[in-house]
Amino acid sequence: MNLLIQERLFKNLERLKLEKIPEILDNYIERANKENISIIEVLDYLIETERVHKDEKSLIMRINVTGFPYKKTFEEFDFGFQPSIDLKTINDLRTTRFIHNKENVILLGPPGVGKTHLAIAIAMEGLKNKYSTYYINCHDLITELNKANYENSLETKLKTLCKYKVLVIDEIGYLPLDKEGSNLFFQLISKRYEKSSTIVTSNRGFNEWGEIFGDNIIAAAILDRLLHHSTVINIKGESYRLKESKRLFFKNQGGDTSMPK
Repeated sequence: MNLLIQERLFKNLERLKLEKIPEILDNYIERANKENISIIEVLDYLIETERVHKDEKSLIMRINVTGFPYKKTFEEFDFGFQPSIDLKTINDLRTTRFIHNKENVILLGPPGVGKTHLAIAIAMEGLKNKYSTYYINCHDLITELNKANYENSLETKLKTLCKYKVLVIDEIGYLPLDKEGSNLFFQLISKRYEKSSTIVTSNRGFNEWGEIFGDNIIAAAILDRLLHHSTVINIKGESYRLKESKRLFFKNQGGDTSMPK
């Protein structure tokens, strides 16, 4: 390649903020010459590689602002350990059709069965399809709403939370809510109702939500809006953490580390 043209090419790639093509250009051109690859195939390969790189970089940036406590995917989830989960339902959620339809997802089950993992994995599929996403623990959510209400900025806070196409509210029911907190939670769910998707996890059955919110009427109103367009996944399996504890116990005992049937 002419050195002048090469210099201009790399400068233009830098100006256009194309990061991946400069890394692979020399080697690929050499390969293209040896294998007699057409110009259109070269352009297609280089541009597609750059697109994939930009999509991956964009996804990482969007993950960083979601508030996820950790990144989790469906591939990392042991569905064999939780046979109560309907894989057809999971595959349907992976299409993100529920986000387009402004539907909700509710994950129920005892602690440690993978509710948060699945909630994040579902939300990750939304991120891959460029749906704005935010995660927050229920206790932290109520703390922030209370603070905004005290500072007379509740409407602004609610608008911020409602702008996300997917809002993950984790661990509803681990701590009871007072009357003010329950009312604030209701306001948020009402404002998002039929406008965007909410994914929630809870260790309590719906019949216990009156205890969580301290009021059967407000609990019914919240559930009415969440359940109207929703997919409910009730996980009835064993805790992953208990599984790991058992594995470590047997390992330390010097015995078989496989789980007893």
